[in-house]
Amino acid sequence: MRAWFRYSSVAGALVAALAVSAGAHAASKITIMVGGIDKIIYLPPKLTENLGYFKDEGLDVELQSQQAGVNAENQLVAGAVEAVVGYYDHSIDLQSKGKEIKSIVQFGLVPGAMMMVRSDEAGTIKSFADIKGKTIGVTGLGSSSSFLAQYLALKGGHPSGDYTMLPVGAGSTLIAAMKQKRIDVAWTTEPTTSQLLSTGEAKPIVDLVTADGTRQALGGLYPAASLYVRSDWAASHKDEAAKLAKAFVRTLHFIQTHTPEEIADKMPTDYYGGNKALYVQAMKASIPMFSPDGRMPQGGPETALKVLQAFSPNLKGKTIDLSRTYTNEFVDQVK
Repeated sequence: MRAWFRYSSVAGALVAALAVSAGAHAASKITIMVGGIDKIIYLPPKLTENLGYFKDEGLDVELQSQQAGVNAENQLVAGAVEAVVGYYDHSIDLQSKGKEIKSIVQFGLVPGAMMMVRSDEAGTIKSFADIKGKTIGVTGLGSSSSFLAQYLALKGGHPSGDYTMLPVGAGSTLIAAMKQKRIDVAWTTEPTTSQLLSTGEAKPIVDLVTADGTRQALGGLYPAASLYVRSDWAASHKDEAAKLAKAFVRTLHFIQTHTPEEIADKMPTDYYGGNKALYVQAMKASIPMFSPDGRMPQGGPETALKVLQAFSPNLKGKTIDLSRTYTNEFVDQVK
C-alpha cells in the first residue's frame, strides 16, 4: 500500500512538473522586432496586440521597434529576437549570404511606399532618369528602401556611383532631412507621405503604393511587409508559428472588413502625429496594399528576386531557392 502511495505521489509529481513545463513553454515570450512600428505598412503587429488576438492564442508577445528593417534583421540573425516584421526581400538577400530566414505571414502585396522629390527640385527631377548627382534618402543602408532605390536608379540609367544614398530613418527624421535640403529624393511610407503632400514639401515621382504603380515600376507585384523568422525556429516552433499566423490572419481580415476610422481608433493616439484626420486619410490610401489572407502572392518572389539580382553583387552567380524564403504552411491552417 505504501509502495503504491509512493508511486502515485511520484507519478503525480511528474505529471504536475510536466504540466508546469508545458505551460511555461507555451507562455514563453516571443519578441517581434518591427522595422518602424508606427508606419502604416507595418500596421498589423500593434493592431493585433490592441485587438487582443495574441492573447486569444495564448501568446506572450513583446513588440519592439527599429527605424530600419535591416537593423531588425540583424537582431533576428543574432538570435536576439524570435521574429521580425519587415520586407520579404531580406529573406532572399540573406540566403545569398548563407543565412536562412523565411516569411510565414505576408502582410503587404506591394511596398506601400512612394519615392518623393523635394518640391523645389520637382522641376529638375521628374524621374529616376534625372537622379545623377543627387542624394536619395533611405531608411538605412542595406534596407529594402535602399534595395528599391538602387533598382529604380539603375532602371533610370544610373549605376550606384552616379548618386548618393543617405540613411535618414523615417517619419520626423526624414521630414527634417527634406526641410534641411540634405536629401533631394526620399523613400516614404504612410503617414509620412500624406504629411509631405499636405504641406506641399514633396511630390511623388514613383508610386509603389498601388498594384498598378508597382507593376509599372517593378514589373510585377512586390511582396513587402511580412512576418519572417529563422527557418530553424519555424521548424522547431510550429505551434507558436501557427498561433502567430492565426492571430495575424485575423488582423488582416479585420483590416479588410472595417473602415479606416475604425482601424485608426484601435491604434495609439501618438501614431496620429497630432492630426487624426490625416492619419485616417493615409489609412484609407493604404488598406488596398494589405493581403486578405497572409499568403504569398503568386509571382511575387520572382519579382523580388529579379529586382535584387539587377544590382546586388551578393546575388551575382548564386542560385536562390525561393521555396526556402517563404511558406504558406501556417496561414493555410487558419480557417
